[in-house]
Amino acid sequence: MLAAALALTGCSSSTQADQPRRGTALGTDGAQSSGVVGNKHARVGEVWYFALPVPYNTSTKPIEITEVAVEHIPAGMKTLGYRAYDIEDTQGLPVLTKKDGPHTPDFEKLKNYATDSVQVAAGKESEIFYLAELQIVAPPKDSARKCSFTYKQDGEVYTQTLDCEVELKVTE
Repeated sequence: MLAAALALTGCSSSTQADQPRRGTALGTDGAQSSGVVGNKHARVGEVWYFALPVPYNTSTKPIEITEVAVEHIPAGMKTLGYRAYDIEDTQGLPVLTKKDGPHTPDFEKLKNYATDSVQVAAGKESEIFYLAELQIVAPPKDSARKCSFTYKQDGEVYTQTLDCEVELKVTE
């Protein structure tokens, strides 16, 4: 009986087993990871769409993206949600655009792929990109940054954080 109890103490708890592993399948050197995008003329109440880095699967096995998030949302900004679109449907990547802006795609009329997981083939860049929908509720204290992707590969769940940053400054 004592031997069985000692054997069980070496097992990991279910909470540890449920935690995603640290992933490395996504490329970390894309255009969006090398700088800050922003706007110096934002206003309280406006909604902005910020494109997360386009997923590029550098591994030799396909991945299935199940969740995305901007990890650091500063005081003054709130996340209204995340969306995913085909880059061809938006005629390019709208890295940062204001809702109802003159060059903003009509996202409400496009298919939102965020309702399902997104498959990315091995060694390929995704045709689907993710957007964070951010609202300015007060002058932001700093920038929103660090984009995380949760994905499945070979039956395992991984999470990987990529560099990304958006700075929206409110003009008085």
